[in-house]
Amino acid sequence: MAARAGSRSTLLEFAVLGLLQESPMHGYELRKRLSGALGAFHSLSYGSLYPCLKSLEARGEIAALGAADSVAPALAGKRARIVYELTAEGKERFATMLADSGPDTWDDEAFGIRFAFFGRADADVRRHILEGRRSRLEERIATLRGSLVRTRERLDTYTLELQRHGLESVEREVRWIDDLLAGENGSPGGSEMSRTGSGSGRSTTRAIDSTGAEATRRSSDR
Repeated sequence: MAARAGSRSTLLEFAVLGLLQESPMHGYELRKRLSGALGAFHSLSYGSLYPCLKSLEARGEIAALGAADSVAPALAGKRARIVYELTAEGKERFATMLADSGPDTWDDEAFGIRFAFFGRADADVRRHILEGRRSRLEERIATLRGSLVRTRERLDTYTLELQRHGLESVEREVRWIDDLLAGENGSPGGSEMSRTGSGSGRSTTRAIDSTGAEATRRSSDR
């Protein structure tokens, strides 16, 4: 049975294919990029990454080029690193995954990873994911507000403040998404962020990093 679109293993495959579309990389570099730029994989272990790479290679979606020191010689005694590159099948699979905007892409973990590659997605896909994410957050807000009304008399001050903080965090994300949707709907080519984030691998990396920084600033602003 195939893994669902929002499963962690499928999200990892999506992210690996997306990064390898920029350029060939060895496992160490992939892990560093996944852990640094994509916060959802901050605790990613080689025990999770290498089975993913083997699975992608077995399906013909990536290919092992050989030792990384064939391009840049490694120090003597160091174990050679295998470099992976995207194949035509891998490019096709990534394009198919990138075009998916179904409910699985609106969840917390999936949304963050998909957002990191928004610069390569079509405007309609971006808008649909943002709208779906907003609806998911509105449901969460309704649940949190209902919980506050029902329990405020039974909670101590600090527990109540923690619940309020959670509610405010979700409300901030809704406002952030509203800003993004306004940008997407304001021009035929989509938002300025998507245009500056597309193109070369370096530009995409900057877009991923700046997105994470913006999200952090908004979630901590009170």
